[in-house]
Amino acid sequence: MILFELGTLSFFATAIASCLSIVLLVTISQQLWTLRWSITRDRDSDLPIPKGSMGWPVVGETLDWLFQGSNFHVTRREKYGSVFKTHLLGKPVIRVTGAENIRKILMGEHTLVSTQWPQSTRIILGPNTLANSVGELHKRKRKILAQAFSHAAFETYIPRLQDVIKREVAKWCSEPGSIDVYAATKMLTFRIAVQVLLGLDAAADTQMDYLSKTFEQLTDNLFSLPIDVSFSGLRKGIKARDTLHNFMEKLIEEKLQKQWDGYNDAFDYILGSAKENHYDVTLQELKETAVELIFAAHATTASASTSLILLLLLHPAVAQKSRAEIESSELGHTISRVTAPRLSPAHSVERNKNCKQESTPAEHHNTAATVQKQNGTKVGPRYHLPHLTLEKLSRMRYLDCVVKEVLRLLPPVSGGYRTVLKTFELDGFQIPKGWSVMYSIRDTHETAPVFQCPELFDPERFGAERDEAGKGKGGRFSYVPFGGGVRGCVGKELAQVIIKTLAVELLGTTDWKMAAKRPPRMQTVPVVHPVNGFHVHFNYKHP
Repeated sequence: MILFELGTLSFFATAIASCLSIVLLVTISQQLWTLRWSITRDRDSDLPIPKGSMGWPVVGETLDWLFQGSNFHVTRREKYGSVFKTHLLGKPVIRVTGAENIRKILMGEHTLVSTQWPQSTRIILGPNTLANSVGELHKRKRKILAQAFSHAAFETYIPRLQDVIKREVAKWCSEPGSIDVYAATKMLTFRIAVQVLLGLDAAADTQMDYLSKTFEQLTDNLFSLPIDVSFSGLRKGIKARDTLHNFMEKLIEEKLQKQWDGYNDAFDYILGSAKENHYDVTLQELKETAVELIFAAHATTASASTSLILLLLLHPAVAQKSRAEIESSELGHTISRVTAPRLSPAHSVERNKNCKQESTPAEHHNTAATVQKQNGTKVGPRYHLPHLTLEKLSRMRYLDCVVKEVLRLLPPVSGGYRTVLKTFELDGFQIPKGWSVMYSIRDTHETAPVFQCPELFDPERFGAERDEAGKGKGGRFSYVPFGGGVRGCVGKELAQVIIKTLAVELLGTTDWKMAAKRPPRMQTVPVVHPVNGFHVHFNYKHP
């Protein structure tokens, strides 16, 4: 018995010693990891490195960032301030919030900082993309791409853009049940990118679905750990990229062999601009540019389109006012028998001096009460919008405010990465040379003092009377959904044209209601999107 008790005590003593050794080892390794980054401070500067945590060895705080989403930055901003350090995706990062801090970063391109996407993103997108170009090469490529995003180009795209949107919305309305809005808008924006921007109509529906899923695999792994092993996110992203490149190569070669018949798509403008600027574009560059164009028009625009539909459902008074603007415009005069559904007082959204907003039961967040059917089948469209133009879209000032407010409240991308070229100061801290710095779009929108009650969805803030983001009020860098400076999104105007065209089609011809009783929870990584889907019933409007 004594021997047994001694054996038991020995076992527990060994187990406790092992646990203590593991805890001690982990603690020491974490301290050494923190020290490893502390000694990288610029000793020529007397300023301290920002407060924060570098997380665990190698992985840093990447897992916390992926799982916590926007809460990761909110909690750390509250704890450490608007400038704090962390370690994400294999790199030491300083996260920055605030208009003045963002101004210094965006205007310091090529002098203080240089654009630096995460290593996984650079590998997957390829070395020939605009995102991965720097200095004079970036300027030259941006100048060539700018032709594809000019107003003249938009006028070329709009007829096809509107046709693609009409066809996709018709599919939404033909479904007997609800559709997942985010999945549907991703397919929509993928088709827009492939058919409108690239002019590649050769793919059948089944092939388009396969390519869309392949591209989604690419985007899902853009922000992964830079570890190229079997089943890693990086390896999946590379495999998806290679599949897309193989498909693009065949269609690009066919397009290049066709006889020139004028400017029809972005590729035509890019090839024409490259020729004018005496720049020889290789097939590899065209393949990478094609994927980059899809990337630019796909996930972020789908995210913003999903947010638009969600916020219009949650704020029916805004949807009603937007619809009324369409009906009172030239478009409305050419649509026969358009009648907007009346909203009950319970649906109104009031805004008082204390910024309190009346809540509406989620089950009542809809633009129609019934689903019209004929012979057991959904009725087709009764209203047809005329062809849009940039000039017609520009007349819808309130809808423009709505789109801007959607992008303020739920910006698709949380921020942008830069590599520090030389040490500089922000908020009394040194930003060391060689570190990454990430400016926060979402946090800046939420905390900018120029916005009254920033937590509310209030399109009127962008109207002529208030113009809260006006440059004269210090709001230039308080509102940056597309970044800014020389690295500002080259396709930002096209993104807004796509979103406004979709909004006009939906508000002018359809009614919709949420399938669930509560709105979805939104995740912010890699772009804003519903966590478990966002299901909506779409139906064509009827007299």
